[in-house]
Amino acid sequence: MDPAVRASRDLFERLLDPEFVEVGSSGRRYTYADMLAWLPDHPGSAQGGPRYEPSAITGVVLAPGLVHLTFETHFDGRRTRRSSLWRRRSGGTGWRMYYHQATPVPRGTV
Repeated sequence: MDPAVRASRDLFERLLDPEFVEVGSSGRRYTYADMLAWLPDHPGSAQGGPRYEPSAITGVVLAPGLVHLTFETHFDGRRTRRSSLWRRRSGGTGWRMYYHQATPVPRGTV
């Protein structure tokens, strides 16, 4: 969520799995290549601009090397519920986001 990470291709590449897929809040599907190409214009990447504020973060270990995270974000007046799968593979690459989905929360919804 840090703008410095979101604006850095090197850091972004280290956090996304090469097989990454996202279903964005618009319903559009994004791949690893899509995200890297979109990176310079990605919302929340500008220092001093609006930034994502995460809350209610919970995680569940689904299997060794696979964690499911759920959380909410507030960004520029919008609230979104998010779900992501993080996996750790052998080879020392660390934890990487494998799948992500964002669902907008209508105003006034609890």
